[in-house]
Amino acid sequence: MEHQDQSSKTPSGTNQSAIDRFKNLQRKDVSITPIFEGIVSKNTTFLSKGITLVESTQKKHSKKAQLLIEKCLPYANKSIRIGITGVPGVGKSTFIEALGNLLINKGKKVAVLAVDPSSTISGGSILGDKTRMESLVRSPQAFIRPSPSGNSLGGVAQKTRESIILCEAAGYDIIIIETVGVGQSETAVHGMVDFFLLLKLAGAGDELQGIKRGIIEMADAIVINKADGDNLKRAREAKNQFRKALHLYPLADSSWSPEVLTCSAIENLGIEDVWKLILKYLAITTKNDFFEKNRIQQNKFWLLQTIEEQLKNSFYNDPKIKDVLSEQIAAVQQHKITPFAAAKYLLKLNKEIT
Repeated sequence: MEHQDQSSKTPSGTNQSAIDRFKNLQRKDVSITPIFEGIVSKNTTFLSKGITLVESTQKKHSKKAQLLIEKCLPYANKSIRIGITGVPGVGKSTFIEALGNLLINKGKKVAVLAVDPSSTISGGSILGDKTRMESLVRSPQAFIRPSPSGNSLGGVAQKTRESIILCEAAGYDIIIIETVGVGQSETAVHGMVDFFLLLKLAGAGDELQGIKRGIIEMADAIVINKADGDNLKRAREAKNQFRKALHLYPLADSSWSPEVLTCSAIENLGIEDVWKLILKYLAITTKNDFFEKNRIQQNKFWLLQTIEEQLKNSFYNDPKIKDVLSEQIAAVQQHKITPFAAAKYLLKLNKEIT
């Protein structure tokens, strides 16, 4: 069942199936036409192959991946993109499964993509979370794809954004982007979705601290999960706290005032209300043209991000720079040169090389 695009991990946390896919790509010359035709005909096997091509770090695959994306662009941009973040343990996988099943029951096709550049910190735990979506993963209307592990947020996020285009070309109405909830990945996800949802826990001790974080300013809604049993009272109290805090923030450019809801994903309570809230947001932002303006702004953002990422990769992957960089690092550590002078020297050298 190809839509169960799950990734097994080795004990070290390595995404083994991703490694196998890349090895298979290396063994053969990839033809774009059958992959493209398979994607637009809604074949998940070819969608997986297309995303694998996009994720490949091999230079020979880069041009073909870009060609595939360009061919898919006319079929894209017809979905609702929802970003979901929250700290590990907040219940993201359970929530996404509950929301995904609800949407599928409404006749939607749902793709779930993950942004996880933090495998060196978290051990790639977000990839393992996919195995918890046992019912969603069995649905032929669902496609679940973890991101490759990597140290570069920009690189992983760019590949995720390109994967969105392929999923849209394959006919998925709803694209859910999940982030591990640590570091700067939330900012990257916020820059590629239409609606950004922050999952919180009541009684976790982070209500007031969380209000101070920039993540709150990005959220279009805060949903307090696990509002059930003995935790129900704490969830309601947290809901009131966040509501009061959100009143302190100025009105966003979207003219939307973020709302706070409670839910219990495990008991499937309040999920319908979350979806109704998303539809309410979409109605308002479509009417005032913010929806389209936001997507245009996101395209500009990713243009600049891609330029920065490629310039950085070009710099660090240059063999001459690699050799001299080691020497300059040693000189800085030995206090023979300042970091700023070393950087200036390396950039000047790079300019001469290019």
